[in-house]
Amino acid sequence: MREIPIQSAEPLWRQAISGAQILFVAFGALVLVPLLTGLNPSLALLGAGVGTLLFQLITGRQVPIFLGSSFAFIAPIIFSIQTWGVPATMGALACVSLMYFVFAGLVWKHGAEIVHRYMPPVVVGPIIMIIGLSLAAVGVNMAMGRSGDGKLELVPYATALTVAGISFGTTVLVAVFARGFLKLVPILCGVGAGYVAAILFGLVDFAAVGAAPWFVLPQFVTPSFELAAILFMLPVALAPAIEHVGDVLAIGGVTGKDYTEKPGLHRTLAGDGAGVLFAGLVGGPPITTYSEVTGALTLTKNYNPAIMTWAAVFAVILAFFGKFNALLASIPVPVMGGIMMLMFGSVAAVGLNTLIKARVDLEEPRNLVIVSSVLVMGIGGLALNFDGMTLQGVSLCGVVAVVLNLILPRVRAGA
Repeated sequence: MREIPIQSAEPLWRQAISGAQILFVAFGALVLVPLLTGLNPSLALLGAGVGTLLFQLITGRQVPIFLGSSFAFIAPIIFSIQTWGVPATMGALACVSLMYFVFAGLVWKHGAEIVHRYMPPVVVGPIIMIIGLSLAAVGVNMAMGRSGDGKLELVPYATALTVAGISFGTTVLVAVFARGFLKLVPILCGVGAGYVAAILFGLVDFAAVGAAPWFVLPQFVTPSFELAAILFMLPVALAPAIEHVGDVLAIGGVTGKDYTEKPGLHRTLAGDGAGVLFAGLVGGPPITTYSEVTGALTLTKNYNPAIMTWAAVFAVILAFFGKFNALLASIPVPVMGGIMMLMFGSVAAVGLNTLIKARVDLEEPRNLVIVSSVLVMGIGGLALNFDGMTLQGVSLCGVVAVVLNLILPRVRAGA
């Protein structure tokens, strides 16, 4: 593979500017997850910053990757908080790191093919689709100005739909028609436009922003560990772990380096897992590799891993700005509802594209059984109760998909 030299002699001030730009690209998605799930945005920033630094430590700062909040966990986090509370959810999210460490060990011992053997596209595709579709109703309710469960009206219907439409429409227009750097930040543009509209409609209360201190220590969450919550959350790691492998290959294609060989896929997985562990222990959402950052690197042609260090440091600093985080908390429900309708659908589309790119033949009975079973169980909300312990949602779908893929006979060549 052609190797592109890293700009190691780049001045520190230029590295800092490039790092700030990377954080700007990742920022919209990074804070979107805590805003949608009710977690603290400052802890998401802290988890992303420290997690990226841990990743760099484990990989020897050889890979230009920034780790941000994972969309795969939005629906599971919302359900888990409603069912077991925030501390148990954080404990379960910290335990998700075990899956990354297991994958890292398997890759170290057997090579990257072991992951694809047990989690081929026919397994991963429908799981990703369920991650996106399982909370479709929540996004629609929020866009209509209601609480996620639809029981409370928080904003008048007509006003809410107008604001959500502006948020949704701006994101779509930027994603489809923008060029250059602006095309990398559609979420940020959508949230910004929706927020301005919300201000004009009188939906934003700046009192909390004015009362917030400039600098404040984030309110850390002490995790608790409940087996039911842990077992519910563990299978969710299947999708982002597979996504991690794809992103590492993608960034290697951009820079001209094979990171699966050096520092090795097992190290990048372990680095991602260490970041997920830290985020869960302090109260932030799990973190993962960001395709937006890969896009930014493609555009800027700056492949120096040091710029990710600067981005991580800036993220940590922002975590301690009280007024900044109060400003994020002031974003009204319809603004996020408009974004959620697009984001959840986009996640589902990624799952569908996984099946299409791999040319999964749905006329083959085993493939049809796996995909259809996962979709109906996930969208329908099937739950299995085992002596007070419940398995449902993405977790149940992940287990069912893996088991069906292992036990159903494959079509023999020429059969």
